[in-house]
Amino acid sequence: MFFDLSFYNGKRVFVTGHTGFKGSWLCKILSDAGANVTGYSLVPQTNPSLFELAGIEKIVHSFIGDISDFESLKSIFDEAQPEIVFHLAAQPIVRDSYKAPLYTYQTNVMGTVNILDCVRKIDCVKSFLNVTTDKVYLNREWEWGYREDEMLDGFDPYSNSKSCSELVTHCYKNSFFSDDKVAISTARAGNVIGGGDFSNDRIIPDCVRAAMNRQKIVVRNPYSTRPYQHILEPLFAYLMIAAKQYEDCSYAGWYNVGPDDCDCFQTGALVDLFVKHWGEGLNWINQHDGGPHEASFLKLDCSKIKSKFGWRPRWDLDTAVEKTVEWTKYWLMDGDVSKCMETQIRHFIEQR
Repeated sequence: MFFDLSFYNGKRVFVTGHTGFKGSWLCKILSDAGANVTGYSLVPQTNPSLFELAGIEKIVHSFIGDISDFESLKSIFDEAQPEIVFHLAAQPIVRDSYKAPLYTYQTNVMGTVNILDCVRKIDCVKSFLNVTTDKVYLNREWEWGYREDEMLDGFDPYSNSKSCSELVTHCYKNSFFSDDKVAISTARAGNVIGGGDFSNDRIIPDCVRAAMNRQKIVVRNPYSTRPYQHILEPLFAYLMIAAKQYEDCSYAGWYNVGPDDCDCFQTGALVDLFVKHWGEGLNWINQHDGGPHEASFLKLDCSKIKSKFGWRPRWDLDTAVEKTVEWTKYWLMDGDVSKCMETQIRHFIEQR
């Protein structure tokens, strides 16, 4: 199933975390589809940032604020009167969560409480989607994919706080939205790659920085396995879930969103693809830096979203890396990255 984006034409949509990597791509898709988008987030956390490069501030109603500040959030939320809410605001980096666990929990747990309480205290919202992560599961390092009914218990502060965010969402759904007037879902996505990610401690941004500086790529954990996917894969899944449950509450639930098994790659193999598409003699080295614990094997079972919606991934990992390199080189040549995004979105939609 591939739903028609025209559903969002004229819809009032609220996006938390709109200045981030995922948020910027999501706002671009929604704005181009004709949605009236309001974003609430901290200032971009990277320099450069996709939010600024793509001119997202010019196409949405952008408000800078902390998701932990309930009064500020509620003021903007009430003014926007949204019909659909995408909750993406988060402290998203595992390593940073070890450095700042209090801030991570404040943002990822209380931020979720705050946005859901905004929804609770207003009558206009019909569809709410909390975007979490594949890392919410108790990781047993087994070789088959986790299903939505597996135990939630992330190991590190980031993963655990997102597990808590899931539980908060479940609680609010049961306690305040059991009448189905608001459809509530969460989406647990795998690792995303794509043009415009400048985050620290992520493998593709690390590859880009090394390539720009003509250095070898340093890979900390080349044998760790992750469900990598292009950013447009989960974003279109989020848009589909939010739209379908807006029209029919029976679609509300908890969904894994990840690639097929063939695209669950070891990190070293992913870097090999990047090196292939980048060219220019780029290569990489294995150099573990003794950092904190991260899971070595993680895979999702996405049969639920496939059976419920007829959803399927569109781009394999090779294509995902190719599109990431394409965007990055376009940016380095001072190209119009917003136009590049439009082209890639169109190609994604047209893929059969």
